Amino acid sequence: MAAGPLTQVSDIVVPEIFTGYSIQLTEEKSRLVQSGALVRSPLLDQHLAGGGITFNAPSFRDLDNDAERVSTDTPHEGFTGGVASPDPQKILTLTEVAVRLSRNQSWSSADLAAALAGADPMSAIGDRVAAYWARRLQLCFVATVQGIIADNTANDAGDYTNDVSGGGYLPGVTDFSAEAFIDTTLTMGDSMEDTGMLMVHSVVYARMKKNNLIDFIPDARGEVVIPTFHGREVIIDDGMPVTGQIYDSWLFGAGAVQLGVGSPKVATEVEREAGAGAGGGQEILYNRVEWSLHPEGHAYTGAATLGGPTNAVLDDAASWNRVFPERKQIKFARLVTREA
Repeated sequence: MAAGPLTQVSDIVVPEIFTGYSIQLTEEKSRLVQSGALVRSPLLDQHLAGGGITFNAPSFRDLDNDAERVSTDTPHEGFTGGVASPDPQKILTLTEVAVRLSRNQSWSSADLAAALAGADPMSAIGDRVAAYWARRLQLCFVATVQGIIADNTANDAGDYTNDVSGGGYLPGVTDFSAEAFIDTTLTMGDSMEDTGMLMVHSVVYARMKKNNLIDFIPDARGEVVIPTFHGREVIIDDGMPVTGQIYDSWLFGAGAVQLGVGSPKVATEVEREAGAGAGGGQEILYNRVEWSLHPEGHAYTGAATLGGPTNAVLDDAASWNRVFPERKQIKFARLVTREA
C-alpha cells in the first residue's frame, strides 16, 4: 500500500505560535517550576527584554540591630552642661546581580517527520521541544545551585551545608534520616520552616521509602499523588550531585531561585536545505531561548561573556557571591549523606 503524505516541519510550525506554546509547555513540564523553588520573575523578564549580559538589582538592607538610646532631658551643646547630638545610624544597601543565558538547539525534520506522520504534529513537536528545554532548564538550575554551594563553602564557612557522610557507611548515621534532615533545616535558624521542597537522588529517595519516611498526598485535582516529607514536596531527580556513595539533598523555599524568560530576536525558525539528502531536501527547526536563573541573595561575579556563562561556569565558586548579610535570609539548605 502506498505511503501517505509526509508531514514536514514547515507545514505545521508557525514561529510566533510555536514559541509561546513551547515556553508554556516547558514551564508546565518542569517540576522545579511547579514546586515553587523556581519562580517566574517579571523583573528578570523585563531585564531580558533590554540589553546587557548582567543585570543589577540594588536594594536596601534591613536596619542594623543597634541598641536604642535612653531619652534624657540633657540640653544640647551650646547650653550649660549641654552635649552634642548623637550620631544617627544609617541604612546600607546591597546589590544582587543576575546574568543572561542565551541558548539554542536545532532538530532535523527527517527524524521528526517520521514520528509525526498521521499524528498531531504540533502537539508532538511542542512536547518534544518543551521536554528538552525543561531538562536543560533543570541542568542550569543544578549548576547554579552547585555554584552558590561552592562559593558558600569557600567564603562563608559552608553554612548552607550539614554533612553527615563521614568516612564510611554506617546505617542510621551517615545515610538520610529525619534527624539529619532536621539538623539541616537548623542551618537556617528560626527560618527553618521556610522551605517547601526537598530535591533528592533516587538512591536517597529509596532510603527514605525503606525507612517509611514518605507521605503521599493527592494533588489539587486528585489525579496524582505527591511524595512529601515533613510537609515538603519531594522531587526525585538523578541529576542531583553524587560522588561515589555520597549524595546531595537540597531544601528550597518558594522563590529561592528566580527565573526570567526573554524573547530572542528570532526565537523559532525553519531552514530549508534543498540540496541535502542528494537533493531530496531537508528541513531544520531552530529554537532559541533567553533565560536568567538568579539565586536570591546572591550576585553573579563570573565573566560576562557573549551568550552568557556555560553550565560549567555557573557551577564555579568564583561565579557567585552571597550579598544578603544573614544566612537565614537564604531559603536553601544542603544535606550530604553517604548511602549504601
